[in-house]
Amino acid sequence: MAEPSFLTAVRASYDTVAADYVERVPPPAEMDPLSRGMLAAFAELVRTAGPRPVADLGCGPGRVTAHLAGLGVSAFGVDLSPRMVALARHAHPDLRFTEGSMTALETGDDELGGILAWYSTHHTPPQWLPDVFAEFHRTLAPGGHLLWGDYVGDERLQPTHGYGRPVSYESYLLPLDRIADLLEQAGLVVTARLEQEPGGRVKRPHACLLACKPETP
Repeated sequence: MAEPSFLTAVRASYDTVAADYVERVPPPAEMDPLSRGMLAAFAELVRTAGPRPVADLGCGPGRVTAHLAGLGVSAFGVDLSPRMVALARHAHPDLRFTEGSMTALETGDDELGGILAWYSTHHTPPQWLPDVFAEFHRTLAPGGHLLWGDYVGDERLQPTHGYGRPVSYESYLLPLDRIADLLEQAGLVVTARLEQEPGGRVKRPHACLLACKPETP
């Protein structure tokens, strides 16, 4: 089966911009306090639920994966871009990073205690999100937690350059309610939401959702 064209574009683009991304995107220590707070809350929820691993999907150079590990969870990273994975492995040799797509995770059913999707789903065309969120549900253990964070809106972006380099990916900004509805349709229960207006380095509205996979009846 041929790979969807959007995955090919995302992989090629992030291979191109990987080094520039590391230079231009601030590390977790420089995030806004609310975003850091959501990551801390997510880590506490996962720790409380048990010792299962946490997958950072679309981990890029692995800095947020390492941040989660520093918060006491067993985190590993998955990214579509081989170049991003190589940078993550070099910077954080004590952590596990693998190449992969969140459309078809190489993770067993009910295996994960948590999933972090941190600014990593906006390159996914809306018609593919049900498949992605179904993978989240499949791989989370009952009682497992998801933290989703990304830009929100109602817009399709087709940039020609990103991080100072040519890119071919697209971005799809969706209303927060639609993301929440899609997660619910996938069988996940949204437990908290945070919406933030543009400010500082962030020029677009952005938001976080916490969700969980219900315990088996």
